[in-house]
Amino acid sequence: MPLQNRVTPTGEIIATPHRGLFTGNRGIIHDPATKTLLNKRWSTPAWITCLCEFRGWRRPVMARRSWTELFFLDEATAFAAGHRPCFFCRRDDAKLFRAAWERGNDVTGISAKAMDAALHRERLDRGRKRLHALPVPLAELPDGAMVQQAEQSFVVVQGRALLWSAAGYVFDTHELTEPMLLTPPSTLRALSAGYRPVLHPSASG
Repeated sequence: MPLQNRVTPTGEIIATPHRGLFTGNRGIIHDPATKTLLNKRWSTPAWITCLCEFRGWRRPVMARRSWTELFFLDEATAFAAGHRPCFFCRRDDAKLFRAAWERGNDVTGISAKAMDAALHRERLDRGRKRLHALPVPLAELPDGAMVQQAEQSFVVVQGRALLWSAAGYVFDTHELTEPMLLTPPSTLRALSAGYRPVLHPSASG
């Protein structure tokens, strides 16, 4: 049975046999004896996205009382859930993201801690995923932005909305009439300012 450690764009953590391109964490939220999640879904406001392979290190998943290994289809999914790049294993990407964040949000000298605080406000509404109104029409959103309509999540690529699934994206044909923004607004502004998220290969068709 697969472990419950795969994060959806809405931030929910599910069990699925499908693997993702990135790992990451929200602190310690599991019991290593049973390899199951605790009731809480985060223990720190620093929600990060990490490489699945780094310096040849291997971590047995959920086996220690250390950070809980979570997995994401791609970086767009991680951003939508409210995560940011790790400054340790993804230092170059994290620095690019911070520079784009500063350009997009008109700030300078932003710290990781300050970004985490802003994201925590934007991703949660009394413990549940916060949805935001679209600041521009869907077709004008930057690549990698994610939206929600009813129970379905979509990534925007070249102005088109692709349906998210745990296995990858689907080129859907139905029209989105009332989509809401999943990607935190400050992260969206970083995407608009030039940060290019890593997308799952299925996003290219």
